[in-house]
Amino acid sequence: MGPGADASADATQAGEAEGDASQAAGQAGAAEAPAAAEDEAGTDTTPADGGEQPEAGSASEAGGPEPDASADATQAGEAEGDASQAAGQAGAAEAPAAAEDEAGTDTAPADGGERPEAEAGSEAGAAADGAQEGGVSEAEAELAAQRELRARIERRKAERGGPVASGAGLSGTAADLLAAVRAVEGGAPATAYFDEAPAVPRRPDPVPAPAPVRAVAAPAPDREAAAETVDAVRAVLERGGAPGALAGQVVEVLGEAAGERLAEDPWQLLAVPGVRPEQADGFARALLGAACGPDDERRAAALVGWVLERAALRGHTAQDASAVRAALAERQVPDPDKAVQQAVESGVALVFQEGLEEAAEGGDDGEGAGEDVGPVTVLLGLDRYAMAEESLAEGLARLIRTCAPAEWEGTELVRAAGANGVVLHTGGEAARAEPAALVAGARARGVRALLAVHGADGIRRLGAGAGAVTVASLLDGSAGPGRDEDGAFALDLLVVLDAPQLDVETAAVLVESMPDGSRLVLGGDPGVLPSAGAGQVLGDLLAARVCPQVASRTPDPGPLGELVSGIGIGELNQVEAPGKEIVIVPVRDAGEAVHRAVQLVADSVPRAIGVPAGQTQVITVGHGGSAGTRALNAALKQRLNPGPGRFGGFDPGDRVAYAQGLGRTVTGTVVSAGADGLHLDCDGTATVVPRARVESAVRHGWALTAHQAAGARWPAVVVVLPGDAAQGLSRPWVYTAFGRGERHVSVVHGVDQALPRAVAEVPGEPRTTRLRGLLEGLLAGTE
Repeated sequence: MGPGADASADATQAGEAEGDASQAAGQAGAAEAPAAAEDEAGTDTTPADGGEQPEAGSASEAGGPEPDASADATQAGEAEGDASQAAGQAGAAEAPAAAEDEAGTDTAPADGGERPEAEAGSEAGAAADGAQEGGVSEAEAELAAQRELRARIERRKAERGGPVASGAGLSGTAADLLAAVRAVEGGAPATAYFDEAPAVPRRPDPVPAPAPVRAVAAPAPDREAAAETVDAVRAVLERGGAPGALAGQVVEVLGEAAGERLAEDPWQLLAVPGVRPEQADGFARALLGAACGPDDERRAAALVGWVLERAALRGHTAQDASAVRAALAERQVPDPDKAVQQAVESGVALVFQEGLEEAAEGGDDGEGAGEDVGPVTVLLGLDRYAMAEESLAEGLARLIRTCAPAEWEGTELVRAAGANGVVLHTGGEAARAEPAALVAGARARGVRALLAVHGADGIRRLGAGAGAVTVASLLDGSAGPGRDEDGAFALDLLVVLDAPQLDVETAAVLVESMPDGSRLVLGGDPGVLPSAGAGQVLGDLLAARVCPQVASRTPDPGPLGELVSGIGIGELNQVEAPGKEIVIVPVRDAGEAVHRAVQLVADSVPRAIGVPAGQTQVITVGHGGSAGTRALNAALKQRLNPGPGRFGGFDPGDRVAYAQGLGRTVTGTVVSAGADGLHLDCDGTATVVPRARVESAVRHGWALTAHQAAGARWPAVVVVLPGDAAQGLSRPWVYTAFGRGERHVSVVHGVDQALPRAVAEVPGEPRTTRLRGLLEGLLAGTE
């Protein structure tokens, strides 16, 4: 008997627990110093642990693998993370956690549900590293691509010269904004304060996409000037009681004039990942003395930006103005309305109105007009996400409008792709064969077609014959067909699988790179966790219904396919598993959960299922806590590869997770270390992580969070659900975690009825985005 699985969209919890970010830093009485942000790739916050009643149907220890039962609970901090364990330790390498004693013992200690601190680690800060000497690093490539995107966005803003389209225009003045926010939310007509937005926004002329980044050598940095800048910032930090080790991060965020900017506005320290408002306040008090106050305009603007950044870590591209004001009030801002006004005046935030057009139309009908029109929602957002969503919407509309329909014979997907510029394809793992067949058929017709996936594991699952590339390698120019003379991909058809993992910024760059008249097919499973970054691209496109949608009728086979399919529709069913494909292991507490997980990976699964420990992946609720990735990895290392951790906490043979960028975590094995960094073998690809990046971007990888595991699969998976995981479970999270196993899933189960309840009743945290409204406005009347 197998467990009914539960699938919860943990995605958005990406920065929900801001984490240990900054435990200390000069707390002696002086200012509270910001702690060094430790960018933990893909951190989920781990909830506190508690014992649970076992679920019926557990496998016996003797006959088969120890049933493993529990769906990961909270992805809550999957994006913001551990930031800053202790300010004073900012420069020291993080030593590996000591393996827990219970890992090797037969009796599991009863924790009684110790509640760990919520921890989060920001994948967002872990930019891809460049492993190849003499070339442009992946981090530089990503930064260059982002700079190019922002440059194009700025050109669009200049061309637009008016309010942002599709009901999202900027208010005329900050004073009008303040009046409108109060009046609209109180039920007053929006047209008294905002100009009506055009029904169909004008699309600016296409801007050529950047040439392949890797083709251009990066200029050699001025090391002396860089060192002087870091020294200047360090002096300012230490004068304010903050750890000097933060200097490098501050320079990275604030630029060459970071020292002067920080001295003039100490609250800009909040832009550094992991720094919390109370720490920035303490730093400001130390620098400004009596001139520092809670109503300082600089503080208000910085806090608005901080609130919106935190929202982005949970997946939101915008926030309701009332939610922003409430968050400011919690931070003792005396006048949240005025703070919002100041943030808009200073350009920290943009303001948009959702539902403005409907309100305006209703207001012109005379008596009774507008009664059925919903309220206008005033949203605040950061420029980078607002412009990315607009760029993405315009690019998708361009592809839809410029495609010349063609009659392609074949399956429903083939016919739809031939007749339309943008097509959506949904389905599970088995359904991936359909878009792969579409690409193969298109190539046979002489069409320039390419298949792109989220990560390298997606290429493995498709097989070498599919000729697939990763989205990251396609964008940086290291793989794919290259670009034409206009800077666009030399393609007629691009099929992107794992589309739920596309954040809005990546999707915008991808679509901007598509030439006019080309075709784009986005495929994926809408039931999995959404992207680690901001936005929900596939979900918004499905909801907007502006292009054909083809749902696969090919189910995933076997007991695992049946289990995951049930979770997708909100049902945790009992599934017959005669080959021990699904096993439940009931546990009482987190200590026992760790012990059982180690026993499953090291003994039970290899013996009963025939899957070696190196091909079994543990998935748990978060990084912190008694049964988070740290505790599990420490115990697994002690059992599978004990050692002193002589390479910055790692030994040859250690399994690791390397965060190449936001939402892109790869697993590998430590080979050696040298002056250039840590040498890894990532599925046969030699990778070198620079020494400066090891601490923030590499973790032990026997255990991962569900967000880190999304987009990949393993022969066997052990899902660990201690009692404290119950509060973070959702259907997408469970669906994602249980769906990572190809042959076997063990569930270490300590959450009792919280698992079926989450599958049936918790659809995941909704994300606030603008893409759907923008698309509907741009394509109004388009069939």
